[in-house]
Amino acid sequence: MNRRDQFIKDIADGNVCKGEFLTLGSAMLDGETITNSYVNVPLKTMNRHGLIAGATGTGKTKTLQVLAENLSDKGVPVLLMDIKGDLSGLAQPSPGHPKIDERHEKIGLPFDAKSFPVEVLTLSEQDGVRLRATVSEFGPVLLSRILDLTETQSGVVAVIFKYCDDNKLPLLDLKDFKKILQYATQEGKAEFTEAYGRISTASTGAILRKVIELEQQGADLFFGETSFEVDDLLRINDEGRGYINIIRLTDIQDRPKLFSTFMLSLLAEIYSTFPEQGDSGRPELIMFIDEAHLIFNEASKALLNQIESIVKLIRSKGVGLYFVTQNPTDVPEAVLGQLGLKVQHALRAFTAKDRKAIKLTAQNYPDTAYYDTADVLTSLGIGEALVSALNEKGKPTPLAATMMRAPMSRMDVLTERELGTLLGKSKLAKKYNDEVDRESAYEMLNKKIEIAEAEEAKEKARKEQEAIKKAETKRKTRRTSTRQNPIIKVLSSPTVIRSVLGILTKMMK
Repeated sequence: MNRRDQFIKDIADGNVCKGEFLTLGSAMLDGETITNSYVNVPLKTMNRHGLIAGATGTGKTKTLQVLAENLSDKGVPVLLMDIKGDLSGLAQPSPGHPKIDERHEKIGLPFDAKSFPVEVLTLSEQDGVRLRATVSEFGPVLLSRILDLTETQSGVVAVIFKYCDDNKLPLLDLKDFKKILQYATQEGKAEFTEAYGRISTASTGAILRKVIELEQQGADLFFGETSFEVDDLLRINDEGRGYINIIRLTDIQDRPKLFSTFMLSLLAEIYSTFPEQGDSGRPELIMFIDEAHLIFNEASKALLNQIESIVKLIRSKGVGLYFVTQNPTDVPEAVLGQLGLKVQHALRAFTAKDRKAIKLTAQNYPDTAYYDTADVLTSLGIGEALVSALNEKGKPTPLAATMMRAPMSRMDVLTERELGTLLGKSKLAKKYNDEVDRESAYEMLNKKIEIAEAEEAKEKARKEQEAIKKAETKRKTRRTSTRQNPIIKVLSSPTVIRSVLGILTKMMK
């Protein structure tokens, strides 16, 4: 058997799937596409996470689009982080193109243009279904990690949450949290000291500054009600196709703290809410995190530890996480080691540092007798990638340079009119886009302070009234003590005095 035939056999043997699977394209050898030599990914291993990497313009976004489309067709809901703003076209069918037809002829797959069920979500003021969460839902541990607090400051946050639980004060948005921080060292200082111990103004001041920093990145839009229910990410349409939920993030690229805050809260909520899946044969939800370096580059050590823990544990809930970035080195090694599917598009070697990075990248892929991986990484064309997946038994499939299939949906953004029509039909927009500002800790504490101030003013007025009464009594007492005795008054009257003087005069005569 010659080298080519052996390669085709190895690819075919390594990509056999007894259950449902996704076809990414056809394998390539020596730069030539081998028609019908399909590279498949078993659906049951899609919860084992993955990586889509490559230089700008090599086809990462289209690969993400292809995976999302195929998952949706299999009835698996998808969540996409659309940071570049080029994924909303999934809601419209591809207009087709001769180059697409040529590509699919080489692959050996028919091209079927179609649209997909899409829900557009937003963290900011952009059009879309509003995503929100309450401060209470974050909890003290996660909030402390987001804010990158010290151990002492984290302890203060835990006490704040305990006080709010004990006193039934809902912590919904950041103004609630800021108010209770203020209250703990001002109006409520005595109350806190008696029940929970003294809280330092230095600690609350430092926490407050961190909260303000988060607010400046737009977090005040995220914290609040109506809180988004993660079960709404799992919807299937009437045709049995999974919804593709696209979160518009084009206006928060320069606000990585907000992005990290949202991602961690979402992952934590999914992990605590979704039931254990076991070996069900199909994932519950697949999430694609585009520009993943925005999470990892800005994350504190505590935050990274939290992400690593969730990545390790969340697949048992049937959830797969797929990181999309330029280079695998953007992802921490502890996370990279958990990723089953790797789709590596071309890398460019412009500098010595680039060449070193390519050698390191090549080491992340299985050894193969058919490629010099480092060389292939620099020679791949647009829409071509090295692919290594996990087979149904959890073993890596043979490394294959792959001609990737084209997206079936449109490869650009929706127009404003198309977006408006999509949102007009959205059931989730009707559910979440009315902002709710019910009575919570901020209003309750203000009332408590007002009542306390009113009582204090009332007590002050009472004391002032008592002081006035006492002073009046004293004045009356003094006036009474200076009045003449009635007998003395009679004896000292002018009439009596004249009578006495008259008697004395007569006696002297």
